[in-house]
Parts: sequence; C-alpha cells; structure tokens
Amino acid sequence: MGLNYTFSVKEDVLIVRLAGEIDHHESENLRDVWKETMYANSVKHVILNMESVSFMDSSGLGVVLGRYKEVLQLGGEMVVCSVSPSIKRLFEMSGLFKIVRLEESEEYALETLGVAS
Repeated sequence: MGLNYTFSVKEDVLIVRLAGEIDHHESENLRDVWKETMYANSVKHVILNMESVSFMDSSGLGVVLGRYKEVLQLGGEMVVCSVSPSIKRLFEMSGLFKIVRLEESEEYALETLGVAS
C-alpha cells in the first residue's frame, strides 16, 4: 500500500498526517522529509495524526522517537492523535505513551497546545 503523508503548520505547530503503512522501506524518506519540514518552518510542537495508518513497525517507531527528541530540544511537545487500536497497542508496548501525549482528535490536540483550529 505504501505511505502517504502531508504536513501543515498552524502557528508554531507542525501537523503531520500519515496514511498507509510505515515500514522500513518508507521510514527513511518520511524521516528526511519530516526533518526538513520541521526546520524549514519555525515550529515548536508536533501533532502526529495517525488516523489512516494501517501498519507500523519498529522503524516507524524510530522515526517518531527521533522527531520527538528534536521537538524536546526545541522546548516543545509531541502529541499523537487518532490512533487505531493496533497502533495504540504498539505505542503502549514500546513505552512511547510515557513520553508522548495521546489525544482523541487533531482539533483537541491543537486546543491543548493553545492553537485555535
């Protein structure tokens, strides 16, 4: 199926919308584009919308964790929203939810970061 992604910026928040499968084939390109987008825009926080992600492996977790560390260095926060039960289970097992906040929707995640949608 592959991976599709879009990036948009609202104030100091980068919204990353992912759709499809995040495996080792897709992770490298996603990492590079995500990193470039973060530094091309003056963002502090990241919202990761995974509503349409059907599969994710450890390489995808690595990409998310790497961007989380960059957001932390910027003094920001990463919020994950709209995850499927299988992706939620993967994040729980990996311990990612101990450092990244989970919200129900992108709109609510924006509100919690002080950005009106």
